[in-house]
Amino acid sequence: RMSRRAQQLRDHDINPCVVETDASRKCMDENNYDKSVCSDYFLKYKNCRKFWHDIKMERRRNGVKPEMPSAEERKKILDSIE
Repeated sequence: RMSRRAQQLRDHDINPCVVETDASRKCMDENNYDKSVCSDYFLKYKNCRKFWHDIKMERRRNGVKPEMPSAEERKKILDSIE
C-alpha cells in the first residue's frame, strides 16, 4: 500500500508532472541509472515543474483557488498555448 505522500504524487490533480516523473524514472531504470543518458527527461521534468510552479504562484497572487489548476483545467491551459 502506498503512503499518503506517494498517493498524492500519483494524483494528476495534485502533481501536474506525473508523466514526466514516470518517463525520467523509466529512463533511469532502463539505463542502469546513468544520469547522462536521461538528461532530456530531466530537463522536461524540470521545465514542467517550473511552468506549473509559475502558474501556481500567479494564481496565488491573484487569489485564485485552488492554486494548482485541476488536471482538466491544466489540459485546457496547455491546449490554449500550443
